[in-house]
Parts: sequence; C-alpha cells; structure tokens
Amino acid sequence: MTLARDFFKIGPARLFVHFVVLVIVIVWLIPTLGIFISALRDKDQLVVSGWWTAFAGSSRTVASRLGQPDQQKQEGATYVIAGNVLEGQEGRSVRAFGTRVQQPAAYSAGETADLGDGVSLLVNSDGSYRYIKSAPFGPDDGGRRVYVSIATPPEFTLQNYRTVLTGEGIGQSFINSLTVTIPATIIPILIAAFAAYALSWMEFPGRALLIALVVGLIVVPLQMSLIPLLRLYNMVGAAFDAPSKTYLGIWLAHTAFGMPLAIYLLRAYIAGLPKEIIESARVDGASDFEIFVRIVLPLSFPALASFAIFQFLWVWNDLLVAMVFLGTDRQHLVLTGALNALLGSRGGNWEILTASAFVTIIIPLLVFFGLQRYLVRGLLAGSVKGG
Repeated sequence: MTLARDFFKIGPARLFVHFVVLVIVIVWLIPTLGIFISALRDKDQLVVSGWWTAFAGSSRTVASRLGQPDQQKQEGATYVIAGNVLEGQEGRSVRAFGTRVQQPAAYSAGETADLGDGVSLLVNSDGSYRYIKSAPFGPDDGGRRVYVSIATPPEFTLQNYRTVLTGEGIGQSFINSLTVTIPATIIPILIAAFAAYALSWMEFPGRALLIALVVGLIVVPLQMSLIPLLRLYNMVGAAFDAPSKTYLGIWLAHTAFGMPLAIYLLRAYIAGLPKEIIESARVDGASDFEIFVRIVLPLSFPALASFAIFQFLWVWNDLLVAMVFLGTDRQHLVLTGALNALLGSRGGNWEILTASAFVTIIIPLLVFFGLQRYLVRGLLAGSVKGG
C-alpha cells in the first residue's frame, strides 16, 4: 500500500519523463539484443528468419528427389516407392511439401497429394514418403523432384565468434583499438586535470583569456584542424627522421582533439569544490602540487570518469583519425577499419557481420556501465556555482 501511495504521489510530469526514458532505453536495447542473438545463431537459420524467431526455430525450403523405379514395390494393385526426404537431417521435421517450384508448400505434411494419371505422393512430418502409382513406374518416373519446407529447432553456436576472432583479422584489430584507445584516454585526462586545477585555483596573468580560448576550441570541427595537425606531425617526424605511422602520433592527435572538452569539464568540477578545503591546505603549508594530488584529484573522480567515458567511446569508434595517422595496413588497422573492410568483402555473411559488430560494442558497453554512475554527477558539477 505504501508503494502504491508513493507511486500516485509522483506528478504527471515525472511520470511522463520516466515513460520517455523507458521508451528510449527500449529503443536502444532492441538493436543491441538483436545483434547479440544473431551473432549466436546458426548461419542457415540466420539467412531465412529474423532474430526475434531465434527461440521458435525456423523453416526453409529445400529440393529433394524421390527414389528410382528399381526401388518400387508392388502392394496389391499399386506400386510404391518409399524413402525419406530428411535422410541425414535428424532433429528436423517437414511442415509442407510441393512438386512445383512456384508452389513449394502446396500440401501440408501428412496430406496425400494427387498428381494426376493415377499418381499420388504422401510426405509425413518425419520425412518419410510414399510415392504411389496405379501402374509400374517407368524410367521417366525416377528421381522426381519434390520441394519440402523443413522446420528446424533453434540452433546456437560460438563458431561465428571463433571465425571472426581467428580468421577475419578482427582479433588483431581488437588489440590495435585497445592499444590506441587506452593511452588516448589516459593522456588527455592527466594533462587536462593539471590545466583545470591551474585555471581554477591559481592566479596568473592571462587566465581569463586561456579559459575563453579553451571554450572556443571546443566548437572547432575536427575536420578543419586535421590537415594542419597532420602537416605539423609530418614536419616534426621528418625533422627527427621518425616513422610517419606510429601509435605515438595517434595518441598525440587524440589528445589534442580531446583536450579542450576535458579541460572545460574538469575545470567546471574543480572550480566547484569547497574553497575552504583548498585554503585550509594552503594554511597548513601544502604546495599546489600536493593539494592537487592529495585533495583535488580524489574529489574529482566523478568528473574524470565522465570525461573518460566520452573520450573512450569517441576514440574507440573513430575511423578517420586512425586511418590518417595509422594507415590501413593489417598490422595497425583498428577495429572500425577492419569492420568497414569486412562489410565490403563479407557483406552477405550476416553471421560474420553481427559477431563483428558485437565484438566492436562489447568494450564500450562495459566501460559505460562500469562508470555510468559518475556520468551525470560529473557533467552537472559546477553548473550551479563555479570559481
């Protein structure tokens, strides 16, 4: 009763918000669930039915041939050729059959089909058939084609993932993406945290100008700065005779692109920390570095986690920067690039594509659900007061 009273105390506006959020969650969850189920399904079932039918089995139409005249047996006034259209396909059953490609399911299993001229055909659900004729079967009657609709039970397998991780190069690309993403997430957080503290609690000339510059850099499109940054990177590499395609280059590129947003988010949080804590530490003789490491950094974990989610997802899903700074050779190809190449070479193999897609999203999902409780807290921090 208490729960019911609390439910009705919720206003219409909050109920509407909860309903909208629930709808959004369902809309985003359905495709993910579909990819996961499809990646576990048998190849033959995946191409003939949707993922929502995975637990109900599926049906497919195949062509089979009846026995030869030398297999006929006389039963009274009729001649019969008997056999099984499901030979070697145990666990399956026949739903319908037909003798014409235009009507492959003209007759239900267990129904006797009158084919004219004293010829009839009976196909049972277990695949056994009786091909009956009122006169002996001649050479032209042997091997007649019949179409059967076969019902198959649900089949799930991990072979799709084994194929993707071992035979399609996705495994190496998965490691490459981790090699790119983890440092490209940690480096800007470390640098931006120091900068955010300086812009929040340290007085120096030009601080306001630097804050305005940071805010302005957030809206600069990546595509606008990509070519100048690449030219600068190549010039520096040529000056030091360094290789042009290295992980260090893409780490620095992602750091540069993510730094403005990182500084902005972290400064908003750090500036909102209680001023008394910082002043008390300074009175006790703590240096700025000690205040940052022992006080500010532990208290700023929600903001750090919020940016880590954004940066990790952005770098993990990036294709453009990875192709520019790493290239497309197999040893350095990231997961998004490998999946893009797979779409061109294996576009018809849905079991491969769905398994690859789920491998691509599993790490971002783990990162998001692991840090999501800090996301809203970190984003809203500093929205009421700031330093």
